[in-house]
Amino acid sequence: MTPALESLLLVLILATICLQFLAAIRIRELAYQAVLRASRRDQFQVLDQSVHLRRLSLSRDKNGQWRVWRQYRFDYSVNGVERQRGFVIMLGRQLQAVIVSDQDRVIH
Repeated sequence: MTPALESLLLVLILATICLQFLAAIRIRELAYQAVLRASRRDQFQVLDQSVHLRRLSLSRDKNGQWRVWRQYRFDYSVNGVERQRGFVIMLGRQLQAVIVSDQDRVIH
């Protein structure tokens, strides 16, 4: 390969990596917004004002297309004292679930 072609290929690879990084940041923001909506609806307080990537894999969406499946963790409190752990599941840019535990509920 010629040096110009190698440089162009390197720039394209770096641009692709940057775009993927920016897309991942945007999806993280979407996950955090989903947590904030759930906190207002279910009346809990989000602690640390962030979500943290916990798991990452590939999965198919309802149309059979491969998407990146992400599980984010966040901390929250219902009573302002006890810290609890919740999760947000994203498939691509689509919210799948916001999971919070209800420790007061008895399951038989």
